[in-house]
Amino acid sequence: MTTEVQYLTNEKFAELKKELDFLKVERRKEVAEHLEYAKKLGDLSENAEYHQAREEQAEVEDRIMRLENLLKNAVITGEGGKDIITIGSTFRLQREGDNKSYLYSIVGSEEADMTHGKISNLSPLGSSLLGHKKGDQVTITTPKGKVEYTIVAIK
Repeated sequence: MTTEVQYLTNEKFAELKKELDFLKVERRKEVAEHLEYAKKLGDLSENAEYHQAREEQAEVEDRIMRLENLLKNAVITGEGGKDIITIGSTFRLQREGDNKSYLYSIVGSEEADMTHGKISNLSPLGSSLLGHKKGDQVTITTPKGKVEYTIVAIK
């Protein structure tokens, strides 16, 4: 199990804590009941329902272990810097040759979601932007080549 630091907002931390509590209290009980029912169906070596319940139990326990480790190593982020891009910063980027600018935030990898403008601090774009300020031009190497961005604003 990794002990890598995970950056989380208060909201994401609470969401993951709630999921962990649900898994430990309710989901474990459901899986145990399913397992008990499947055991009563007879021969365990050929009992598909039993094997499915065991697999389900393993998945739940794996998720619980992963969440416990994640929450134990979490660093709660606040609002990022206003002058320099840090984890938690919200900023506007403009791609070279594009007239529109786009609003993004840098978050920990667990919260990354490009559809909502949340970039992982570990992504090539996120890691390249950390430490830069308004007006800086940043060149990112992508699989399709180099792309240049200008930081229009940091909020």
